[in-house]
Amino acid sequence: MNGTCVYTSRAFPACFILVFLCTLFSTSYALGKTVRVATVDSSINPGVALFIERTIKDAHVADDECLVIQLDTPGGLADSMRSIVKSIMESDVPVVVYVAPSGARAASAGVIITIAAHVAAMAPGTNIGAAHPVAMGKEIEGAMAKKVENDMVAYARSIADERGRNADWAEKAVRESVSITADEALKNKVVDLVAGNIEELLPKINGRTVLVKGKQRVIDVAGATVTYEEESLREKILRTIANPNIAYILMMLGMVGLYFELANPGAVFPGIVGAISLILSFYAFQTLPVNYAGVLLIILGLILFILEIKIASYGMLTIGGLTCLVLGSMFLFHSDSLGLVRVSWQVLVPTVAVVTLFFTVVLGLIVKAMLHKPTTGLEGLLGEEGQVTQLADSGEIKVFVHGETWNAESDERLELGDRIRVVGKKQFFLQVKKAVRSQGD
Repeated sequence: MNGTCVYTSRAFPACFILVFLCTLFSTSYALGKTVRVATVDSSINPGVALFIERTIKDAHVADDECLVIQLDTPGGLADSMRSIVKSIMESDVPVVVYVAPSGARAASAGVIITIAAHVAAMAPGTNIGAAHPVAMGKEIEGAMAKKVENDMVAYARSIADERGRNADWAEKAVRESVSITADEALKNKVVDLVAGNIEELLPKINGRTVLVKGKQRVIDVAGATVTYEEESLREKILRTIANPNIAYILMMLGMVGLYFELANPGAVFPGIVGAISLILSFYAFQTLPVNYAGVLLIILGLILFILEIKIASYGMLTIGGLTCLVLGSMFLFHSDSLGLVRVSWQVLVPTVAVVTLFFTVVLGLIVKAMLHKPTTGLEGLLGEEGQVTQLADSGEIKVFVHGETWNAESDERLELGDRIRVVGKKQFFLQVKKAVRSQGD
């Protein structure tokens, strides 16, 4: 009896601790449920793709219940869109694409991203559609148009079929650029639900069964903590400079900075700014559909501007440089199947005008310096007037010109104190003649 009592008294604390740990673990598990939210409010570009891919991986590592991508986009690059869709399709965590807030849109590339989600949702007052392929902001024409269009239709239909969504509407969005409201999208089974905000969205997706990498998974977000994902500095920089307008301005700024440094060696600051700008622009060009003929034309323009400093072409090299600059700017980006990859005319025209003005002013200063009369050395004395200060029996003449005393020679007879004008030079002797003065002098 005593032995039993002793055993029980020793076992009680151990049982209590075990129950406490189990309770603590289950409580921690319940409290540890998280929903990660990533906001995309820009065109679809490599910076956005990098952000979404990294966020999906982080959500998997953290074992989040789901990832919500709050989307508002006019579209963007096809390659970036395909990278995002691929990451969503291969995600180990359910991905919810939520077109929000009110007034937002999922256009062009945004359509494909939305229908690729495990759960597609929209806020009231939003729209989705207009996914017809374009190039450089224009519709593609001819046989290439049909080829690109059919490819995008097959891509959209395959994703819609995989997610059990309206593949016929997805095809119309590509072929006919149709666009519909949130309520119409819900009615046509393009999206799964409509919710006003994140707080309203979570209860609506709670308990929903989705297919994640071929396996059914129930989304359990009851009581989950919502965390908002922030872009890293690298992602922010890439998203910003991947904008064709920003990349173009950086390239122009780099050209002007390097040109100014080469024209004025030792200025340092313009050279540093120019070099950094060029490096950033070339980094952006790696992520954009760049036409390298356009890049080469712009670089040729810079070379012609630099040669203008060294060769007296009186403006011909600058005119050639400006021609290369304008043509290169127009051809800088080539076609991309979901487009919106072009330099805006509102950016291109003022930028070319400012750069042209800069090089024109510099050219004017160079030509003026070439035509300006020398002010130093023997060449600078031509045409200057002076006075005879010394006459020697040997015929040696000394004159005072331009604040200096010089040896001089003359074909005319000169007297001490005569006013003279320098008309030439012979070795270190000035050739002088009497200065002709007006009657008023």
